[in-house]
Amino acid sequence: MSKHIFITGGVVSSLGKGLTAASLGMLLERMGLRIRLQKFDPYINVDPGTMSPYQHGEVYVLDDGSETDLDLGHYERFTDAPVTSSCNYTTGQIYLTVINREREGGYLGHTVQVIPHVTDEIKRAILELATPEVDVVITEIGGTVGDIEGLPFLEAIRQLGLEVGRENCLYIHLTLVPFLKAAGEAKTKPTQHSVQKLREIGIQPDILICRTEVPLREEERRKIALFCNVELDAVIEERDKEYTIYEVPLSLARNGLPQLVARKLRLETGPLDLSDWEELVRRAIHPERTVTIAVVGKYVRHQDAYKSLYEALDHAGLAHETRVIVRRVEAEEIEERGPEPLLSAVDGILVPGGFGTRGTEGKMQAIQYAREQKIPFFGICLGMQCAVIEFARNVIGLAGANSTEFDPETRSPVICLMEEQKAVTNLGGTMRLGAYPCELLAGSRAHQCYGRDLVHERHRHRYEFNIAYRELFEKHGMVVTGLSPDGKLVEIVEIPAHPWYVAVQFHPEFKSKPTRPHPLFVGFVAAALAYRDRQEPTEASAVAGGSEA
Repeated sequence: MSKHIFITGGVVSSLGKGLTAASLGMLLERMGLRIRLQKFDPYINVDPGTMSPYQHGEVYVLDDGSETDLDLGHYERFTDAPVTSSCNYTTGQIYLTVINREREGGYLGHTVQVIPHVTDEIKRAILELATPEVDVVITEIGGTVGDIEGLPFLEAIRQLGLEVGRENCLYIHLTLVPFLKAAGEAKTKPTQHSVQKLREIGIQPDILICRTEVPLREEERRKIALFCNVELDAVIEERDKEYTIYEVPLSLARNGLPQLVARKLRLETGPLDLSDWEELVRRAIHPERTVTIAVVGKYVRHQDAYKSLYEALDHAGLAHETRVIVRRVEAEEIEERGPEPLLSAVDGILVPGGFGTRGTEGKMQAIQYAREQKIPFFGICLGMQCAVIEFARNVIGLAGANSTEFDPETRSPVICLMEEQKAVTNLGGTMRLGAYPCELLAGSRAHQCYGRDLVHERHRHRYEFNIAYRELFEKHGMVVTGLSPDGKLVEIVEIPAHPWYVAVQFHPEFKSKPTRPHPLFVGFVAAALAYRDRQEPTEASAVAGGSEA
């Protein structure tokens, strides 16, 4: 029988349940166990696909086309466990399934209720991952204990603990131990109240992971253990990380979490070797060099709107033993001030995805600046489309060239709605989503980076390069270097005469891991390092580089 670990959170949100789940999954994998990871999100949206990045952060897309929570990105970056649509459920999905079943007569006239029908559907979703090939299923419950929308999920995991047996089930509660500077001490009361709320629901946590700014004193750990009814060695300190999130698994291992989990669940495990991960963290903390990349986007003020992209840049930096300093530039600010004051001291310019017209002219100005100043440029999704429009206007001379997303009446629709999208009316889950094959042009920069002829990358878009303009673009120096196997969809464009100018329709950041950085990001950072080395160091660039977050 598969063992189950449930991770809940208390006191405040954004404590890092997803990172904790991913880190624990990685540690158990390193001990020879087969794991699966899963997250339940309590919001009523069916998926995050139609939610604003300012509210939800990044929408993480899987190979199977599922639009999921960004924590699934942590699952993929930290572990080798398969991540599919079964790994992320929302309240909306659960209720939609129950309601559809009721409409089909699936409940034989019974009154449909939260208990047992909704909780049974939640349990079914959990047990779906508990196959004979899986040793441990780690399930993260989004939100915090006490949230009204999360109650059905907590009730379901309470019931499941009884059904599978407590020897096969472990509850881990992640909580906050705030440090009050005025008092000069950490306060355990919020954790006590959080656990009290969880126990009122009927769940006694087995392990507490305590987020804190400062080391927990022995007396504080003893107080938490006593009032929360857990063993002293089950109170795990998890201090804030100064340099990189990839320190988290090492910290949890030092504090004995994987061994404690293995003992409580009676798991047969092998030795834990983290030497390669320790080396990875060493490179992150003590890089040999730095490079500055400007990310010119529409949502850069939100910490998590481009989460996977920032992580992919860090991964590429690790490959070069380089710290990538990201300068977040609002595209609209470029529209107001021009590109020169915001981009003159950077070593590379990356323009990511987005939707709608806001900020697109600023993105195009940034791309024009990168093209003309020979600064390494990397365009992703909307970034590629803006690159195509900018080239059409300023190199080919197609005045008013545009995307039909921005100007349906444009006379030069170099970007247009995909044919299969024209009959779509529902917005949720109807874009071109998931992994698709792409054939690479031999000798192209993309081909050099990947080192192979065929790749599979993840998409999330409705609009595409208008293939009717391909010959005109290539005549003027922008070459199509990646195509769908049927030759109808343009996936990559490049300017061979530029030191490094690559734009892709897909999202390569979703395939990057710290141990396996994405080749396009590795190539981009290498080009940025080469560009930096060609420039004379200036006081302005030193100041700009040191001021970035």
